[in-house]
Amino acid sequence: MAESTSKPTEQESTNGTIIVVEDDRNIAELLDLYLRNAGFRVLQAGDARRGLELAGQEHPVLVVFDIGLPGPLDGLQACRELRKTSDVPIVMVTARDDELDRVLGLELGADDYVTKPFSPRELVARVRAILRRSESGRRAGDEPLTVGSVVVDTLRRDVRADGVEVQLTAREFDLLAFFAENPGIVLSRQQLLDGVWGSGWYGDERTVDVHVRQLRRKLGDALPLATVWGVGYRCG
Repeated sequence: MAESTSKPTEQESTNGTIIVVEDDRNIAELLDLYLRNAGFRVLQAGDARRGLELAGQEHPVLVVFDIGLPGPLDGLQACRELRKTSDVPIVMVTARDDELDRVLGLELGADDYVTKPFSPRELVARVRAILRRSESGRRAGDEPLTVGSVVVDTLRRDVRADGVEVQLTAREFDLLAFFAENPGIVLSRQQLLDGVWGSGWYGDERTVDVHVRQLRRKLGDALPLATVWGVGYRCG
């Protein structure tokens, strides 16, 4: 698929650039249309290598990766590569309703996923929810939040465990910040989904468990995050 760069429209604003890495031209053009109408500049790439190049050059606010990309790198491998250098939000698109794909994508650093066939409006809504949460974190108060020996700076979107900086994905950061904002409170998976993913998000509650597992792996004993069996999680 030839690379395409959308032209600005009257509706287009300063919402930022989104890179769509999708080899199906019909789907790519449809996403391009809906995202441009939502106020984004859209760049398209038909394979993972070009998508990663654009991500490094264009400073996007979000990247969409199709899992089944052609060439030496599929979408999951591209997600892994991008996470080595960037915490830009990533949405994965998969043609298979396969839990293993979804879980693996989240563990590799994706922030959300949609399964084909999907409504372009649904994807745009998820993109907006991810970016809205990220923006609210940047606009938060100047005082960092502390839970255990983890310091969460919501203004800089910076996390340190025992004084050492830890790289989190956008969704992992938002989940950690939500825990830090509600210390000692037992939160159900649904409360976490509503608070972090947004009340309009629908999907498997086990998405929360995957992200909690990632926080525990990255922050270790510095984060006092406990499972409350049959209910949810408590931090602090």
